[in-house]
Amino acid sequence: MDRPTSTVPADVPPRPPRRRPSRSGLLTWIALACALAVLAAALWDRRREPVVDRTVGEVTRVGVADGDSIPDYQRAAAAELAALAAPATPGTGDHALVSFAGYLTPARLADTLGGTPVSAVVARVPLPGRQTEIVRIAAMRLPDDVVAGMAEVAARKDREAADYRVRAAAPSAAADAELRRVYDTGASVSAREAAAYRSGCACVYAAVVRDTPDALRALAARPGVRVVDAAPEVRRLDRTVFTPPLPEQRDVVRPPADTGLADPAAPGVGDSSEAAPTVSGSSPSPGRSATGAGPPNPVPTS
Repeated sequence: MDRPTSTVPADVPPRPPRRRPSRSGLLTWIALACALAVLAAALWDRRREPVVDRTVGEVTRVGVADGDSIPDYQRAAAAELAALAAPATPGTGDHALVSFAGYLTPARLADTLGGTPVSAVVARVPLPGRQTEIVRIAAMRLPDDVVAGMAEVAARKDREAADYRVRAAAPSAAADAELRRVYDTGASVSAREAAAYRSGCACVYAAVVRDTPDALRALAARPGVRVVDAAPEVRRLDRTVFTPPLPEQRDVVRPPADTGLADPAAPGVGDSSEAAPTVSGSSPSPGRSATGAGPPNPVPTS
């Protein structure tokens, strides 16, 4: 028996052939999904990154520089202090670098500042004809913090003196008279610095303070105060280099000279005739920039 055959009407179009999924389209979607995954991961990692301090590398400089005229610096500082306006935020005050007419003991320092809020002091042992280290000591309570900071510096100087003695006794120094002479001198100077700081010497010659403009102007008139260099541009003390003039500097800031090398008979603590170590940047001046390149002051010793 013959099977019946189906017939398709002539007016019905033929069924289109079944199309298989495009392989290229599938790959496109896979690539797009991978790209989105990578982007999401990158955004997540960025959210976890620490906040970058954009002030790192920027240093504010306040004080004098090698070659600066001391009288010009004093006049410019006085003019800037006279024109200093009240800060935008009441009660905060402005930072200022206060230079003294002489080297002060911790107790004399407290009397000279007369209750002005202090952040740090700058000190050195004024050995005649010797280049001694300039140190910055954090100090908020006077004179206690300065005395404690001097004790820490004295302990460090004791270690330096001991290290110099060890180097002087080494075979390399025994065979080199000049090298032995340098080590002996270093040991002598460090030991004398240690003894001076331990005794609470008259070594402080500047202070970093913060007060209102009227209070800073009153401070400038106090006995023993040489210069009040207002620095309203200072925002971070740890990113500020303070370079006050030494009390013995009267005309121009000059590079230091050590005239007493390897002289064990040199006198004790006294007035130095040498300038401070070379510094960079100055304040105030008409075109003073608040920031610059270079390292900040050493970390406070207390």
